[in-house]
This record gives sequence, structure tokens and C-alpha cells, in this order.
Amino acid sequence: MKKFVALAFGAAVGISATAASAATLDDVKSRGELHCGVTTGLPGFSAPNDKGQWAGLDVDLCRALSAVIFGDANKVKYFPLSAKDRFPALQSGEIDVLSRNTTWTSSRDSSLGLNFASPNYFDGQGFLVRKDLNVSSAKELDGASVCTQTGTTTELNMADYFRSNNMKYEPVAFESNDAVVQAYDAGRCEVLTSDASQLYSLRLKLANSEDHVVLPEIISKEPLAPAVRHGDDQWFDLVKWTLYGMINAEELGVTQANLEEMKKSDNPDVKRLLGVDGNFGEQLGVSNDWVVRIVTAVGNYGESFERNVGTGSPLKIERGLNKLWTQGGLQYAMPVR
Repeated sequence: MKKFVALAFGAAVGISATAASAATLDDVKSRGELHCGVTTGLPGFSAPNDKGQWAGLDVDLCRALSAVIFGDANKVKYFPLSAKDRFPALQSGEIDVLSRNTTWTSSRDSSLGLNFASPNYFDGQGFLVRKDLNVSSAKELDGASVCTQTGTTTELNMADYFRSNNMKYEPVAFESNDAVVQAYDAGRCEVLTSDASQLYSLRLKLANSEDHVVLPEIISKEPLAPAVRHGDDQWFDLVKWTLYGMINAEELGVTQANLEEMKKSDNPDVKRLLGVDGNFGEQLGVSNDWVVRIVTAVGNYGESFERNVGTGSPLKIERGLNKLWTQGGLQYAMPVR
């Protein structure tokens, strides 16, 4: 424990050898693969597919980053991490980037030695119940037993919500999502609470998924964002701009299907984005066609969203807050110029 505390403190103040080396990109290139921290299995975000390959919205960020660095989206080693293990894995240098449903909070940003890139999913905590419970609102959950995962913001939000509404509840906590789902499915609790996106994903794991419903209340802000260690601004920039590249591509109408045609565009924003004009990739330490590599590998942000978690996926989640800012949502990328 003392060793971990010293490491976390060192990362926070910039004196840890791992955090202050400022050479993560060089290390990744030398190693020949990106080390990406993901969940232990959350369909739609990061989980092995039916071919045993990691897939999901969070996985796509790592695939895009690998494509930017190597020109190959498959040079990634995935590290499945529980909520408890995710931060030590990043702090210690076991992984290069944490791309796993992780809420960006002030304490995590300031005291754990981490930097969060822009959110790749704006979320909020909700509740899942059985339809035969005949509950239509979270305000009706007084006295309920609630399953949740330890080591997450979910526990704190749940306590705040029930306390502020003068309701009692019985917490039933487990370390992994799988254990939470199994307990809820077995009837050990009446309610399952987590980020709303997770609830749609976890519902797919239930024996009779159609017998359960997500209640309408959202009780917290959960901006889910990839994270890197303090002390390496170049790496932080690259991870951040990989996501911005996906979002800007959607905003400018650049897709996997029209990529070759868009390279001929006269639009100056498109020309800068695709590396036809300027040296914006070189400024990040990579090739100027970095966004071309991203779109080739995973598509733009909208394509990734729809494929993994959108209405055309098994999760069937509406874009909601994750629409582009031009469409009334919150997804907004800084300009390439």
C-alpha cells in the first residue's frame, strides 16, 4: 500500500519516473504495440465479440490511436481492468491509456496523477428494475435493495440520491459488473444502478432482458473520458486529438464510404483535417494523414457510436447528449488549424 501511495503522489506532483518520462509515444513505438486498459467486459463499450476480438466505443478509440501511430489499428494489447484496478494500472505504466467507462471528476483529475481527454460519452446514473415490480419512477424505490459496483462514483451518487429524497435503501455491492448482474438476475436485489449506458449493456446479459426496464430518472453527471498519466503533454495531446479527429470528421461529413472523395474537397477545414494542407499531424508527432488513418480504421465518431451502441446496435441507445453540438448535443471538438 505504501508503494502505491507514493506512486500515486509522485504522479500527481510530476516526480514519478514513469509519469515524468514524457516519452510515452516513443515507448509505444519501440514496443510495437499500444497498451490499452478496458473493462472486464461491457458490450457496446469494451468486450470481446463473437470472434474473440475486443470491440466497442472505447475500444475504437484505442484502435484509432494505434492506426494514427502505426498505420495499423490492430497493434493493441488490451488489459481488462476492474474499477478498483484501473487507476493503479495507469499510474504504474502497465497501460498507456485508460479507455474504459470512467467518470471525469475533480478529485480523479487532481489527486490521482491523471489527465482526462475530452469525454467520448456523456452519461448519467440511472436505475434498472424488473417490469413486474410495477415501478415507473426512482422516487418509488424507498426501502429497495440496490445492487451496485464498488470503487465507482455510483456508490456515492446512490447514497446522495436516496438521502436527498428522504428514502431508505439497502446497498448490495460487488467488485465486478458480472457479479452485480448475476446477483440482480438471481433476485438478491430489486434494483440495479449504474451509468445509464451500462444499464443498457448489462441488460443484455440478463436471462430475460425484455423483462427489465431502465427508469427515466438520471441522477448524476457522468462524463466518461479516456485518461493518461500526468507528465507527458505530447501523449495527452495525441490521445485528445485522436478523439477530436473522430468528432471533427463527423461534423465535416467525412465517412469511411466517402473518404477518398473527401480528400479532393475544396473545403479548407476538410483539407486541414485530412492532411492535404498544413502539418498538423507532424505537430502531434505523427503523420499528417492521421485523421485519414482514423476514419479508415474506425470511421468518424457518429459511425463508431451507431455501430457499437446506437439504435442500429443491440443496445439501441439514442444519441441524446452525444449528438454533435450542431445538432443540439454536447459533442464538440476543437478545430484543426
